[in-house]
Amino acid sequence: MLYYLLDWLEGIYNIPGFGVFKFITFRSVMAIIFSLIISVLIGKKIIDILRRRLIGESIRTDGPQSHLAKKGTPTMGGVIIIAAIIIPTLLWADLRNGYVLLAVIATMWMGTIGFIDDYIKVFKKDKKGLRGTFKIIGQVTLGLILGVTMLVHPDFMGSRAHITQLHVISADRAIRHFGFKTGDKLVKINDADFTELPAGETYEDLATYTVERERDGAIEEVIIKIAAANRKDVAKTIFGPADRSFVYRTDFPFLKHYVFDYSNVFFLKDFVNNDWLGYIVYLLVVVFIVTAVSNGVNITDGIDGLAAGTTAIAGATLGALSYVSGNIVFADYLHISYIPLSSELLIYSAALTGGCLGFLWYNSYPAQVFMGDTGSLALGGAIAALALMIKKELLLPILCGIFFVESLSVILQVSYFKYTKRKYGEGRRIFKMAPLHHHYELQGNHESKIVVRFWIVAFFLALLTIATLKLR
Repeated sequence: MLYYLLDWLEGIYNIPGFGVFKFITFRSVMAIIFSLIISVLIGKKIIDILRRRLIGESIRTDGPQSHLAKKGTPTMGGVIIIAAIIIPTLLWADLRNGYVLLAVIATMWMGTIGFIDDYIKVFKKDKKGLRGTFKIIGQVTLGLILGVTMLVHPDFMGSRAHITQLHVISADRAIRHFGFKTGDKLVKINDADFTELPAGETYEDLATYTVERERDGAIEEVIIKIAAANRKDVAKTIFGPADRSFVYRTDFPFLKHYVFDYSNVFFLKDFVNNDWLGYIVYLLVVVFIVTAVSNGVNITDGIDGLAAGTTAIAGATLGALSYVSGNIVFADYLHISYIPLSSELLIYSAALTGGCLGFLWYNSYPAQVFMGDTGSLALGGAIAALALMIKKELLLPILCGIFFVESLSVILQVSYFKYTKRKYGEGRRIFKMAPLHHHYELQGNHESKIVVRFWIVAFFLALLTIATLKLR
């Protein structure tokens, strides 16, 4: 909202310095500053409200004894994080951007599911909270919303649908990114001469496209000036329709010039139309990732500051990846998918990072408030949506390694316990307690030491994730 207001003021009054608000990097800095301020300012008031209403967390009696002292600590603090993410995003991001809107929807959707779960636990005094079946239904539904939206909405169909968003394209990049090959003929465009200035348009209102065409057997560059009103139709004529198959192809780490195609993963590819197979497999992958990541963050939220800190690191990393993926120069240099408009997600990621860091003001040891499922499920949904939209979901096992290991420890513990109970008549355990952070607590490590060490590991994994852009 501020983005539109300031842009309007700059356009009307030409106020010196207001042009800076158009830059994504500057708006991202403002978003993280606003999210930090919002989380710190409203955090104290929300905690006071939760305390007055006795909205406290129930503590497991079979866990580390040090946790018993936390009984009565307010929960549902995730509303602080959600407010610190959504408000700066609405203020500083371009709300016409489909990527930003989908990220906001994912956060609010999973935050609502978490809020219902916390409400049942606290107000209804039911420790089980929302039934697992309903949680899964909510996660699967969000996965389908994300997947279907990306498959049908032109904002997510790749560079062919978004030539209108670019202002200057060099000939070599036009060839590589938009389907031109040496020797291709430029399609005639309704006999219109776009090199002349249309009536009522100024030079700044035109988009400039530099492409190549064949004339009399020779290849020459052609500069086309396109008026704003004609860009969409002209883009389709020159570069073809939106490429829906772009959605179910993703970047593959460690291999240069290789794009992973979800339509090639099953033997059914010989019997089913590739597009339809790609759609189905992609939707299944999206549902799985949304469910796995949101549950992973939820499981990790077991000791003060652990989930918030690791999510802040993951969010900042995805923000950086969003920016380079949405920049045609960086994407070309790094040999990753160029995803027009995705750079706007840097603003959302900045707000997410700032919201998590601001929440640590109250959630660091000893915690004054817990995020509860309201926060953990919302953060998990946000991380999953970000990774999927910028085609970095195959990097999640590395980037979200902490969440992955925490979830794996629970799966192994439960599976091994059931197996040994059937075989030996008594259940045995791999870890002293799952998830993994509780195992280290029962070994005698203070939770602050565990949290900081997990943060260090998460930071290392974030650096490794970024390094994969060049380790090919």
